[in-house]
Amino acid sequence: MSVRVNPALLLAAALALALALSAALTPAIPSSLTASAEAKPAGSLPSTFLWGVASSGFQSEGDSPDSNWTRYIAKGATDDPIGTSVDFRHRYASDIALAKSLGAKVYRIGIEWARIEPRPGHLAARELDYYDDVVRTIVAAGMRPMITLDHWVYPGWIADRGGWSDPGTLDAWLRHNRIVVDRYAKYHPLWITINEPAAYVLKEVQYGGIPKKSVTLMVDRLVKAHQTIYRYIHAKDPGAQVSSNVAYIPTIEPGLDQAFLNRIRNQLDYVGLDYYYSISPTDPTAVYAATSEFWKASAATDGVYYALRDMAHRFPGKPLYVVEAGMATENGKPRPDGYRRADHLRDLVYWIQRARRDGLPVIGMNYWSLTDNYEWGSYTPRFGLYTVNVKTDPTLRRIPTDAVTAFRGITAEGGVGPRYRPTRPATVCSLVAAPASCLMPAR
Repeated sequence: MSVRVNPALLLAAALALALALSAALTPAIPSSLTASAEAKPAGSLPSTFLWGVASSGFQSEGDSPDSNWTRYIAKGATDDPIGTSVDFRHRYASDIALAKSLGAKVYRIGIEWARIEPRPGHLAARELDYYDDVVRTIVAAGMRPMITLDHWVYPGWIADRGGWSDPGTLDAWLRHNRIVVDRYAKYHPLWITINEPAAYVLKEVQYGGIPKKSVTLMVDRLVKAHQTIYRYIHAKDPGAQVSSNVAYIPTIEPGLDQAFLNRIRNQLDYVGLDYYYSISPTDPTAVYAATSEFWKASAATDGVYYALRDMAHRFPGKPLYVVEAGMATENGKPRPDGYRRADHLRDLVYWIQRARRDGLPVIGMNYWSLTDNYEWGSYTPRFGLYTVNVKTDPTLRRIPTDAVTAFRGITAEGGVGPRYRPTRPATVCSLVAAPASCLMPAR
């Protein structure tokens, strides 16, 4: 990974590459191939398919202890302070009950290092009790926990030492996460070691957590962290399922994966990917994701099919799990493209079912997110099945969107039915996994 990558330009670079590929390919592509993928029956999903909802600790808990991210906020590097967030810290029981009512089988949470170890070597018993109860409550509700060990946040005392630039951070990270594994392996959770590692590194550069010269060091240490904790988890639970999810960036994901995912391929029990944005010659709006105007970025759902197909090709034999998928609105307002959350959800599920029908080993999908939360600096982007007006509603009421009913129907029926067709036509020459996604559309 280049130390000169500007995180704000990452998607713009993907867009430029995708459009360049499009210009090169289009003259040679028969019209039969550039036509939109035909809408066919989606195919059924097995009863074992894992329908889930996702969250992270820092983004949803509130009551945030000293960490790298509270410091980024304190120095004015973000649009909004975090404040209470949606107060999952004190409302987790009711949020877990909401997830159960949706028919979810998996609830993804994050265990926050900064909360558990506020000072070096000092474990906060009250916070360990809190996480114990969260995990027990998920299990008691009939769901399987998906536990994220690192969702971009570390204690302030680690920041004082230089964050991931400091050679001692890896050992401290491993000591902490062995405690987490020892505590929760008995519940046989799904594990995510490091959330979106490429984005993690880029955010740390963007906000000053590490200097650019330390990018390679941080990537190498994250690889070592995953490999080491993977072995530790399997020593505690030989049948464990462990992964690290990548934020699937259209066109350039295979290149990004050389830095991290390719290096841990032998320590992956399933491949986790997050899908949000699409690119095509006629729809370059994904560039808005690079400017944090996520609600303007294309959310074409057929792209998840191509992302899954690409991962299945590059990681043969590995089960695939969509760890995050969803769609942003601006403060809950209608999107400029008119896409409704319920329609987007059903369309996503349609293409995941198509992927499974076509032999891709997809085992689950988590919706991001159960509730709106703090989107790394701002409360403006809304992703929740339940919307929460953090800045204007002191009661933090969970207000159901139209996607709540849609989610319940999907989990009850095991997907969308055989007569369902997407509300949006498939992309003409999708460049999500170019060039194959353009040359070989779904059939």
